Amino acid sequence: MRTQFFIALKLFFSMTLLTGVIYPLVVTGIAQGFFAKEANGSLITKENVVIGSELIGQAFDTAIYFNSRPSASGYSSMPSGASNLSVTSEKLKRQIIERKSLFLMNNRLPQSVVVPSDMLFASGSGLDPHISVSAAKLQINRIATARHLTSDEGVQLTQCVDQMVESRQWFLLGEPRVNVLLLNLMIDNRFKSKK
Repeated sequence: MRTQFFIALKLFFSMTLLTGVIYPLVVTGIAQGFFAKEANGSLITKENVVIGSELIGQAFDTAIYFNSRPSASGYSSMPSGASNLSVTSEKLKRQIIERKSLFLMNNRLPQSVVVPSDMLFASGSGLDPHISVSAAKLQINRIATARHLTSDEGVQLTQCVDQMVESRQWFLLGEPRVNVLLLNLMIDNRFKSKK
């Protein structure tokens, strides 16, 4: 009986050392050595200040920036999540109608324009950093007007959107998309005096 106790104790300490210390150190070392940016949250800095992450959406509520996808959690990562409203929910229907009318009004678009679904529905996590290419292109005129861009600069703004399009992951997952934070940083750099 005593021998079994010591065998169990040795096994407990060896497994604790292996799975609780050695394995995490090896994985952390590999992550920091080969994927340091991703392992540290893909943080974006501006003038040595962290302003966001490529992986987490945030609110952009001014007319000079591209707007992010709606978030059921208010872009809070603690806790993140969806609204969990079903397709038969009256509250969801009201939210969609409000989001559509707000998107059309803010972008001065006619009622006949089809608003992309990513601007009407919140993402499952509430933290999606991307919008569809069509959602970005529908916002170009508003931003050009708010930044007082010339027609040539408006063309450059469209080119910025085209440059920031990310293709499908591994050529088959998802849809082409645009990272809103990275796009807004690009247009800030391109049109510095036009804020």
